[in-house]
Amino acid sequence: MSKWVTVWGNATSVAERRPETYAKDITLRYPVTCALSGSSVKLHFSNFCGTEPVTLTQVSIATALSDREITKKDAALVTFGGRESVTINAGEEVFSDEIPFRVKTKGKISVSVYLKDFTLMRSAVVVTGPLSKGFFSLGNQAFTPVLPINETRTTNTFYFLTGIDLLTEDDCRTVICYGDSITAQSWADYLALKCMENAYNKTAVIRRAASGTRVLREYSCITYESYGLSGEHRFGREISTVSGADAVIIQQGINDIIHPVGTEINPFRPMSDLPTVEELEAGVQKYIDFAESRGLKVYLGTLLPIYGWRTYAPFREEMKNAFNEWVRSHTCVDGIIDFDKALRDGQNPAAFKSGYNSGDNLHPSESAYKKMAELAYGVIK
Repeated sequence: MSKWVTVWGNATSVAERRPETYAKDITLRYPVTCALSGSSVKLHFSNFCGTEPVTLTQVSIATALSDREITKKDAALVTFGGRESVTINAGEEVFSDEIPFRVKTKGKISVSVYLKDFTLMRSAVVVTGPLSKGFFSLGNQAFTPVLPINETRTTNTFYFLTGIDLLTEDDCRTVICYGDSITAQSWADYLALKCMENAYNKTAVIRRAASGTRVLREYSCITYESYGLSGEHRFGREISTVSGADAVIIQQGINDIIHPVGTEINPFRPMSDLPTVEELEAGVQKYIDFAESRGLKVYLGTLLPIYGWRTYAPFREEMKNAFNEWVRSHTCVDGIIDFDKALRDGQNPAAFKSGYNSGDNLHPSESAYKKMAELAYGVIK
Protein backbone atom coordinates (compact mmCIF):
# COMPACT_ATOMS: atom_id res chain seq x y z
CA MET A 1 0.00 0.00 0.00
CA SER A 2 1.07 3.63 -0.43
CA LYS A 3 -0.10 7.12 0.46
CA TRP A 4 0.73 10.77 -0.08
CA VAL A 5 2.95 12.36 2.56
CA THR A 6 4.22 15.95 2.60
CA VAL A 7 7.99 15.61 2.84
CA TRP A 8 8.87 19.31 2.59
CA GLY A 9 6.87 22.40 3.35
CA ASN A 10 6.80 25.96 4.59
CA ALA A 11 4.16 28.50 5.49
CA THR A 12 2.92 31.09 3.03
CA SER A 13 3.34 34.58 4.43
CA VAL A 14 3.83 38.16 3.20
CA ALA A 15 7.13 39.27 1.68
CA GLU A 16 8.51 42.59 2.90
CA ARG A 17 7.20 45.47 0.80
CA ARG A 18 9.99 47.12 -1.19
CA PRO A 19 10.00 49.35 -4.28
CA GLU A 20 11.33 46.38 -6.26
CA THR A 21 8.46 44.01 -5.45
CA TYR A 22 8.21 42.63 -9.00
CA ALA A 23 10.52 40.20 -10.76
CA LYS A 24 10.77 39.18 -14.41
CA ASP A 25 12.68 36.54 -16.36
CA ILE A 26 14.15 34.76 -13.33
CA THR A 27 14.38 31.18 -12.12
CA LEU A 28 13.99 30.11 -8.51
CA ARG A 29 15.73 26.88 -7.52
CA TYR A 30 15.13 25.16 -4.20
CA PRO A 31 17.20 22.08 -3.23
CA VAL A 32 15.38 19.75 -0.86
CA THR A 33 16.45 16.72 1.18
CA CYS A 34 13.68 14.09 1.32
CA ALA A 35 13.54 12.02 4.50
CA LEU A 36 11.48 9.33 2.77
CA SER A 37 11.57 7.39 -0.47
CA GLY A 38 8.78 7.38 -3.02
CA SER A 39 7.69 6.97 -6.61
CA SER A 40 5.72 10.12 -7.52
CA VAL A 41 5.49 13.74 -6.45
CA LYS A 42 2.95 16.54 -6.38
CA LEU A 43 4.01 20.15 -5.83
CA HIS A 44 1.93 22.65 -3.88
CA PHE A 45 2.15 26.34 -4.82
CA SER A 46 0.45 29.20 -3.02
CA ASN A 47 -0.43 32.79 -3.87
CA PHE A 48 -2.53 33.09 -0.73
CA CYS A 49 -0.98 36.40 0.31
CA GLY A 50 -0.82 37.82 -3.20
CA THR A 51 -2.94 40.70 -4.40
CA GLU A 52 -2.84 39.81 -8.11
CA PRO A 53 -2.41 36.65 -10.20
CA VAL A 54 1.03 35.13 -10.71
CA THR A 55 2.05 32.83 -13.56
CA LEU A 56 4.56 30.03 -13.15
CA THR A 57 5.87 29.73 -16.71
CA GLN A 58 7.80 26.48 -16.33
CA VAL A 59 8.51 24.21 -13.39
CA SER A 60 10.91 21.28 -13.22
CA ILE A 61 11.95 18.69 -10.66
CA ALA A 62 15.25 16.84 -10.81
CA THR A 63 17.76 14.97 -8.69
CA ALA A 64 20.17 17.44 -7.10
CA LEU A 65 23.89 16.73 -7.44
CA SER A 66 24.75 19.74 -5.27
CA ASP A 67 22.98 22.88 -4.07
CA ARG A 68 23.14 24.61 -7.47
CA GLU A 69 23.45 21.54 -9.69
CA ILE A 70 20.91 19.04 -11.02
CA THR A 71 21.13 16.06 -13.34
CA LYS A 72 19.18 16.30 -16.59
CA LYS A 73 18.98 12.50 -16.75
CA ASP A 74 15.80 12.35 -14.67
CA ALA A 75 14.69 15.99 -14.83
CA ALA A 76 10.92 16.14 -15.31
CA LEU A 77 8.55 18.84 -16.43
CA VAL A 78 5.91 19.59 -13.80
CA THR A 79 2.46 20.07 -15.29
CA PHE A 80 -0.83 21.48 -14.10
CA GLY A 81 -3.89 19.90 -15.66
CA GLY A 82 -1.58 18.70 -18.41
CA ARG A 83 -0.27 22.20 -19.11
CA GLU A 84 3.27 23.47 -18.75
CA SER A 85 2.39 26.78 -17.08
CA VAL A 86 -0.18 27.76 -14.49
CA THR A 87 -1.68 31.03 -13.31
CA ILE A 88 -2.54 31.24 -9.62
CA ASN A 89 -5.10 33.89 -8.75
CA ALA A 90 -4.67 36.14 -5.73
CA GLY A 91 -5.54 34.31 -2.54
CA GLU A 92 -5.50 30.88 -4.18
CA GLU A 93 -3.34 27.76 -4.16
CA VAL A 94 -2.74 24.98 -6.67
CA PHE A 95 -1.35 21.45 -6.76
CA SER A 96 0.52 20.13 -9.74
CA ASP A 97 -0.37 16.93 -11.53
CA GLU A 98 1.04 13.72 -10.13
CA ILE A 99 4.54 13.46 -11.60
CA PRO A 100 6.24 10.03 -11.74
CA PHE A 101 9.59 10.69 -10.10
CA ARG A 102 11.60 8.27 -7.99
CA VAL A 103 13.11 9.61 -4.77
CA LYS A 104 15.53 7.75 -2.54
CA THR A 105 15.55 7.92 1.26
CA LYS A 106 17.50 11.05 2.20
CA GLY A 107 17.70 11.79 -1.50
CA LYS A 108 18.30 15.35 -2.68
CA ILE A 109 16.04 16.89 -5.29
CA SER A 110 15.62 20.40 -6.69
CA VAL A 111 12.53 22.27 -7.76
CA SER A 112 13.12 25.03 -10.32
CA VAL A 113 10.47 27.64 -11.14
CA TYR A 114 10.80 29.98 -14.12
CA LEU A 115 8.89 33.29 -14.02
CA LYS A 116 8.89 34.80 -17.51
CA ASP A 117 6.67 37.84 -17.03
CA PHE A 118 6.47 40.54 -14.37
CA THR A 119 5.48 38.73 -11.18
CA LEU A 120 4.45 40.19 -7.83
CA MET A 121 6.82 38.52 -5.36
CA ARG A 122 4.55 38.76 -2.35
CA SER A 123 3.54 35.25 -1.26
CA ALA A 124 6.71 34.09 0.44
CA VAL A 125 8.35 33.13 3.70
CA VAL A 126 11.89 33.54 5.03
CA VAL A 127 13.37 30.42 6.67
CA THR A 128 16.89 29.44 7.67
CA GLY A 129 18.66 26.28 8.73
CA PRO A 130 20.95 23.55 7.44
CA LEU A 131 18.24 22.19 5.11
CA SER A 132 16.81 25.55 4.04
CA LYS A 133 18.46 27.34 1.16
CA GLY A 134 17.52 28.57 -2.25
CA PHE A 135 18.77 30.40 -5.31
CA PHE A 136 17.51 32.78 -7.94
CA SER A 137 19.08 33.09 -11.34
CA LEU A 138 18.56 35.33 -14.36
CA GLY A 139 16.75 33.84 -17.34
CA ASN A 140 15.14 30.44 -17.81
CA GLN A 141 17.32 27.95 -15.95
CA ALA A 142 14.59 25.42 -15.17
CA PHE A 143 16.51 22.60 -16.87
CA THR A 144 20.02 24.05 -16.68
CA PRO A 145 22.33 21.52 -14.98
CA VAL A 146 24.41 24.11 -13.10
CA LEU A 147 23.13 27.58 -12.31
CA PRO A 148 25.54 30.15 -13.82
CA ILE A 149 27.57 31.55 -10.94
CA ASN A 150 27.75 35.12 -12.28
CA GLU A 151 23.98 35.28 -12.76
CA THR A 152 22.87 33.55 -9.56
CA ARG A 153 22.40 34.60 -5.95
CA THR A 154 21.43 32.70 -2.83
CA THR A 155 18.16 33.40 -1.04
CA ASN A 156 16.43 32.25 2.12
CA THR A 157 13.10 33.55 0.87
CA PHE A 158 10.85 30.79 -0.42
CA TYR A 159 8.38 32.16 -2.97
CA PHE A 160 5.17 30.34 -3.94
CA LEU A 161 6.43 26.77 -3.33
CA THR A 162 4.79 25.69 -0.08
CA GLY A 163 4.84 21.88 -0.16
CA ILE A 164 6.14 18.75 -1.81
CA ASP A 165 4.01 15.62 -1.51
CA LEU A 166 5.53 12.20 -2.08
CA LEU A 167 3.79 8.91 -2.84
CA THR A 168 5.46 6.72 -0.26
CA GLU A 169 4.91 3.77 2.07
CA ASP A 170 1.73 3.51 4.07
CA ASP A 171 3.47 3.64 7.46
CA CYS A 172 5.21 6.97 6.79
CA ARG A 173 4.03 10.22 8.33
CA THR A 174 4.64 13.96 8.65
CA VAL A 175 5.18 16.03 11.79
CA ILE A 176 4.32 19.74 11.46
CA CYS A 177 6.32 22.39 13.33
CA TYR A 178 4.10 25.45 13.70
CA GLY A 179 5.16 28.87 14.96
CA ASP A 180 6.98 32.14 14.36
CA SER A 181 10.63 33.13 13.78
CA ILE A 182 11.89 30.68 16.40
CA THR A 183 10.52 27.84 14.27
CA ALA A 184 11.33 29.58 10.98
CA GLN A 185 14.96 29.27 12.04
CA SER A 186 17.02 26.14 12.55
CA TRP A 187 15.45 23.79 15.08
CA ALA A 188 12.92 22.25 12.68
CA ASP A 189 15.73 21.41 10.25
CA TYR A 190 17.77 19.87 13.05
CA LEU A 191 14.73 17.82 14.06
CA ALA A 192 14.42 16.56 10.48
CA LEU A 193 18.11 15.61 10.47
CA LYS A 194 17.71 13.90 13.84
CA CYS A 195 14.89 11.77 12.42
CA MET A 196 16.97 10.91 9.36
CA GLU A 197 19.77 9.54 11.56
CA ASN A 198 17.47 6.58 12.25
CA ALA A 199 18.00 3.93 9.57
CA TYR A 200 14.35 2.91 9.93
CA ASN A 201 12.97 6.44 9.90
CA LYS A 202 9.39 6.87 8.69
CA THR A 203 8.97 10.53 9.67
CA ALA A 204 9.19 13.71 7.59
CA VAL A 205 9.35 17.06 9.38
CA ILE A 206 7.97 20.23 7.80
CA ARG A 207 7.58 23.82 8.91
CA ARG A 208 4.57 26.04 9.04
CA ALA A 209 6.33 29.06 10.53
CA ALA A 210 6.63 32.75 9.67
CA SER A 211 8.68 35.42 11.43
CA GLY A 212 6.84 38.06 13.43
CA THR A 213 3.53 36.25 13.43
CA ARG A 214 1.22 36.42 16.42
CA VAL A 215 -1.56 34.20 17.67
CA LEU A 216 -4.15 36.97 17.96
CA ARG A 217 -3.09 39.96 15.86
CA GLU A 218 -1.73 40.98 12.47
CA TYR A 219 -0.58 44.29 11.01
CA SER A 220 -2.50 46.20 8.34
CA CYS A 221 0.32 48.69 7.58
CA ILE A 222 2.91 48.05 4.87
CA THR A 223 5.71 48.77 7.38
CA TYR A 224 5.00 45.56 9.29
CA GLU A 225 2.78 43.50 6.99
CA SER A 226 5.66 41.07 6.43
CA TYR A 227 5.20 40.04 10.07
CA GLY A 228 2.46 37.92 8.63
CA LEU A 229 -1.01 36.70 9.33
CA SER A 230 -2.66 36.02 12.67
CA GLY A 231 -3.32 32.50 13.83
CA GLU A 232 -6.96 32.84 12.81
CA HIS A 233 -5.85 33.27 9.21
CA ARG A 234 -2.98 30.80 9.33
CA PHE A 235 -3.36 27.75 11.48
CA GLY A 236 -6.34 25.90 10.03
CA ARG A 237 -5.35 26.48 6.42
CA GLU A 238 -1.69 25.66 6.93
CA ILE A 239 -2.11 22.34 8.68
CA SER A 240 -5.05 21.25 6.51
CA THR A 241 -2.94 21.31 3.35
CA VAL A 242 -0.39 18.83 4.74
CA SER A 243 -0.71 15.23 3.54
CA GLY A 244 -0.02 12.31 5.85
CA ALA A 245 0.42 14.39 9.00
CA ASP A 246 -0.30 12.79 12.36
CA ALA A 247 1.17 15.39 14.76
CA VAL A 248 1.80 19.11 15.18
CA ILE A 249 4.25 20.86 17.50
CA ILE A 250 2.99 24.33 18.44
CA GLN A 251 5.42 26.95 19.78
CA GLN A 252 4.01 30.46 19.43
CA GLY A 253 2.91 33.42 21.51
CA ILE A 254 5.99 35.47 22.35
CA ASN A 255 5.31 38.10 19.67
CA ASP A 256 1.86 38.75 21.14
CA ILE A 257 3.68 39.64 24.37
CA ILE A 258 6.69 41.66 23.11
CA HIS A 259 5.29 43.60 20.12
CA PRO A 260 2.96 46.22 21.69
CA VAL A 261 4.88 49.27 22.94
CA GLY A 262 2.36 52.15 22.71
CA THR A 263 1.67 54.65 19.95
CA GLU A 264 3.84 57.31 21.59
CA ILE A 265 6.80 55.04 20.77
CA ASN A 266 5.56 53.38 17.59
CA PRO A 267 2.30 54.42 15.89
CA PHE A 268 1.78 50.91 14.51
CA ARG A 269 2.15 49.06 17.84
CA PRO A 270 -0.55 50.23 20.26
CA MET A 271 -0.72 48.76 23.73
CA SER A 272 -4.32 47.79 22.92
CA ASP A 273 -2.77 44.94 20.90
CA LEU A 274 -1.47 43.38 24.11
CA PRO A 275 -3.67 40.43 25.01
CA THR A 276 -4.34 39.11 28.45
CA VAL A 277 -2.73 35.79 29.27
CA GLU A 278 -6.18 34.25 29.22
CA GLU A 279 -6.83 35.55 25.71
CA LEU A 280 -3.51 34.16 24.52
CA GLU A 281 -4.30 30.80 26.08
CA ALA A 282 -7.71 30.79 24.41
CA GLY A 283 -6.09 31.51 21.05
CA VAL A 284 -3.72 28.56 21.37
CA GLN A 285 -6.58 26.39 22.62
CA LYS A 286 -8.33 27.04 19.31
CA TYR A 287 -5.25 25.65 17.58
CA ILE A 288 -5.42 22.56 19.77
CA ASP A 289 -9.12 22.02 19.19
CA PHE A 290 -8.77 22.37 15.42
CA ALA A 291 -5.76 20.05 15.22
CA GLU A 292 -7.46 17.40 17.32
CA SER A 293 -10.58 17.65 15.18
CA ARG A 294 -8.35 16.70 12.25
CA GLY A 295 -7.04 13.67 14.12
CA LEU A 296 -3.61 15.13 14.87
CA LYS A 297 -1.61 14.61 18.01
CA VAL A 298 -0.71 17.94 19.62
CA TYR A 299 2.53 18.83 21.36
CA LEU A 300 2.94 22.24 23.02
CA GLY A 301 6.26 24.02 23.42
CA THR A 302 6.95 26.60 26.11
CA LEU A 303 8.06 30.13 25.22
CA LEU A 304 11.76 30.98 25.48
CA PRO A 305 13.67 33.53 27.61
CA ILE A 306 13.44 37.20 26.61
CA TYR A 307 15.57 38.96 29.24
CA GLY A 308 17.55 41.73 27.52
CA TRP A 309 15.30 41.94 24.46
CA ARG A 310 14.68 45.57 23.51
CA THR A 311 11.08 45.60 24.74
CA TYR A 312 11.73 43.45 27.80
CA ALA A 313 9.81 44.52 30.90
CA PRO A 314 8.88 42.73 34.10
CA PHE A 315 5.20 42.62 33.16
CA ARG A 316 6.06 40.83 29.90
CA GLU A 317 8.17 38.33 31.82
CA GLU A 318 5.22 37.69 34.13
CA MET A 319 2.93 37.13 31.15
CA LYS A 320 5.37 34.72 29.53
CA ASN A 321 5.80 32.77 32.76
CA ALA A 322 2.05 32.58 33.34
CA PHE A 323 1.48 31.33 29.79
CA ASN A 324 4.25 28.75 30.19
CA GLU A 325 2.69 27.45 33.38
CA TRP A 326 -0.59 27.02 31.50
CA VAL A 327 1.30 25.04 28.83
CA ARG A 328 3.05 22.86 31.42
CA SER A 329 -0.21 22.10 33.21
CA HIS A 330 -2.16 21.32 30.01
CA THR A 331 -3.48 17.78 30.39
CA CYS A 332 -5.50 17.53 27.18
CA VAL A 333 -2.61 17.39 24.72
CA ASP A 334 -0.27 14.55 23.80
CA GLY A 335 2.89 16.05 25.23
CA ILE A 336 4.72 19.13 26.48
CA ILE A 337 8.17 20.16 25.24
CA ASP A 338 9.69 22.45 27.86
CA PHE A 339 12.04 24.44 25.65
CA ASP A 340 12.17 27.25 28.23
CA LYS A 341 13.39 25.04 31.06
CA ALA A 342 16.11 23.49 28.88
CA LEU A 343 17.42 26.78 27.48
CA ARG A 344 17.15 29.17 30.44
CA ASP A 345 19.92 30.11 32.84
CA GLY A 346 19.87 28.39 36.22
CA GLN A 347 20.74 31.56 38.14
CA ASN A 348 18.61 33.95 36.08
CA PRO A 349 15.67 31.98 34.58
CA ALA A 350 14.54 35.03 32.60
CA ALA A 351 17.70 34.82 30.48
CA PHE A 352 19.25 32.27 28.15
CA LYS A 353 21.83 29.84 29.46
CA SER A 354 25.40 30.68 28.44
CA GLY A 355 25.97 29.62 24.83
CA TYR A 356 22.27 29.45 24.04
CA ASN A 357 21.70 33.12 23.12
CA SER A 358 22.04 34.17 19.47
CA GLY A 359 22.99 37.63 20.70
CA ASP A 360 19.65 39.42 20.38
CA ASN A 361 18.21 38.00 23.64
CA LEU A 362 15.21 36.58 21.81
CA HIS A 363 16.38 33.97 19.31
CA PRO A 364 18.43 30.93 20.35
CA SER A 365 21.93 30.11 19.12
CA GLU A 366 22.59 27.19 16.78
CA SER A 367 23.59 24.98 19.70
CA ALA A 368 20.32 25.89 21.42
CA TYR A 369 18.35 25.03 18.28
CA LYS A 370 20.06 21.63 18.26
CA LYS A 371 18.99 21.19 21.89
CA MET A 372 15.40 22.08 20.97
CA ALA A 373 15.49 19.45 18.22
CA GLU A 374 16.74 16.82 20.67
CA LEU A 375 13.91 17.66 23.07
CA ALA A 376 11.30 17.48 20.33
CA TYR A 377 12.69 14.23 18.98
CA GLY A 378 12.42 12.65 22.39
CA VAL A 379 8.69 13.41 22.38
CA ILE A 380 7.67 12.54 18.82
CA LYS A 381 9.85 9.49 18.05
